[in-house]
Amino acid sequence: MTTDWDKLEEARDVMESAIAQSMVIYGVTPSVGRIYGVLYFASEPLSIDEIKVQVAMSKASVSNGLRELIETEMVTKVWKKGERKDHFIAEKDFLRNFLNYFVKKIRQERNLLMKAAEQTKPAIHDIMEHTVDKDVEETAKQDLELIKEAQDYLDWTTRLANALESREILDYVPPKNQE
Repeated sequence: MTTDWDKLEEARDVMESAIAQSMVIYGVTPSVGRIYGVLYFASEPLSIDEIKVQVAMSKASVSNGLRELIETEMVTKVWKKGERKDHFIAEKDFLRNFLNYFVKKIRQERNLLMKAAEQTKPAIHDIMEHTVDKDVEETAKQDLELIKEAQDYLDWTTRLANALESREILDYVPPKNQE
């Protein structure tokens, strides 16, 4: 006989699976998404062993997944009175998770591309200035223009990240429809 608790657990499983699948869209593995889903519905902080049982993963995999979730600020390690083991809770504010995640990814992209641009621009400029081959000179000039356009894009993404981080973006796109 199916109890009400069983039905509730089934419903939670559906939502936990959907959360895990939606996180895949953002580059998070389904197993890490499942850990987050379990913690999202947990009414109290859970230990690694408790999470391990619920997600049917090894302790090492749960630990690695938790580390990833902590880095993105989706999960926090907490102290539980009378317990020696670490416990974990989920950040339940999806909007906060979304904003933190995208600010981090935008800044990673910017750092990667700006570093490459700063390394290559002087070399390309030097080639353009000193080559005797007109085709090479023209191609170098085009490459420098493309790098400038990429840097303009990165400047825009930096402003976007700043607006996300400061929550200024919410003045223009509020989380709830204000109708």
